[in-house]
Amino acid sequence: MIGVSVTKIDDVARLAGVSTATVSRALRGLPTVSAATRRRVLAAAEQLQYAVSPSASRLAGGRTGSVAVVVPRITRWFFGVVVEAVEDFLHEAGYDLLLHNLGGRERNRQRLVRTAALQKRVDAIMLVATPLRDAEMSALAALDLPGVTISSGAAVPSWPCVRIDDVAAARTATRHLLDLGHRRIAHISGDPDDELAFTAHLDRRRGYQEALRAAGLRPDPALDVESGFDIDGGTRATEELLRRGDPPTAIFAACDEMAMGALTALRDAGLRVPQDVSVIGIDDHALSGVLGLSTIAQPAAEQGRLAAKMLLDPLAGRGGGTDMGTVILPTRLVVRESTAPARAH
Repeated sequence: MIGVSVTKIDDVARLAGVSTATVSRALRGLPTVSAATRRRVLAAAEQLQYAVSPSASRLAGGRTGSVAVVVPRITRWFFGVVVEAVEDFLHEAGYDLLLHNLGGRERNRQRLVRTAALQKRVDAIMLVATPLRDAEMSALAALDLPGVTISSGAAVPSWPCVRIDDVAAARTATRHLLDLGHRRIAHISGDPDDELAFTAHLDRRRGYQEALRAAGLRPDPALDVESGFDIDGGTRATEELLRRGDPPTAIFAACDEMAMGALTALRDAGLRVPQDVSVIGIDDHALSGVLGLSTIAQPAAEQGRLAAKMLLDPLAGRGGGTDMGTVILPTRLVVRESTAPARAH
C-alpha cells in the first residue's frame, strides 16, 4: 500500500504513463487532456487511492477553484433549479460553488460589491437575474474576473449572457388565450418596487401588451395587477382583480408561481378553471404538470449548465467567454387543463 506523501502524484503519473502535469489537468477537468487519457488517469488515481489536494492544486495554479453564483432569492423555483445545474457542472469540472443569496435585500447586493466580498475568493462570477447599477458594475469590473449572466434583467457589458426571450414568451402565452377566443385577458405581474429591481416581469408585460395590440385590443389597466413574484403574490393579485368586478375570462401570470396563486384565489372565489377562467403562466415549474397548468416552458437547468460552461471555458483556455455574446434559448408552449376556449356570453 502506498503511503501518503507529496510525491503521490508521481505514482499516478507513472502508472498512467503520463506526466504529472497531465495528471493534474486531468483530475481538475482542464483542457488538452483527451477522454481516453483522462479515463486512464482516473483509473490510476482510484487504484492508488489518490485524492488530489484541493488547496495545493489551486495554489499551484494561482486560482481558488471556486465560482461565485449570485441569486436574488434561492427559495424560488427558477433560482433553485439553475443553481443545482450550475453546481453539478462545476463539480464535474473540479470547481466549488460559492453561493451568494441576496434574500431579496438591496443592502445585500450593495454589500457584495462595496466590500469586495469576492476579491481573491473566486475565479469567476455568475449573476442570475440580478441587475446591477452602474456603480456596482464598475466595482465588479474592478475585480477583473470572468463573468456571465443569466436572464435578460442581469445584463452586464462585456459579459456573455444566457437567457430566454421574455417578451416573445409572453406574446406566445397571450396569443394562446386569444386563439381560444378570450378577449378579456388579465395580467398579473411582479412588483416594480421590488428592492432588487428584478426586470423579467417588465419584459413579460410588454409581450402581453404587444399580443393584445396585434389582435386589435387595447390593454386595460384595470386588468393588469402587480404584486409579489410568487404564489402569495399571485393570490393577492387575483383577489384584487376579482374585487374590481367584471372578472376576466383568462389570466396570464408572469410566472408559474403567480399562476398557482391565481388558481387558489379563483377556487376560493367559487370560480372554475378553465370553465370560468383560463390560466397560463411561464416557467414549467415542477408542480405545473401536477396542477394541470398551461405554461410557457423555459429551460432553466440548461441555462445554468450553459452559463457554467461559458465561464469555465475561458478559464481552461478553451475560448468562449465574451466571444459568445448573448445566447437566447428557446421556449415552448405547453397546453394543459387550465386553459380552454372562452364561453359564449
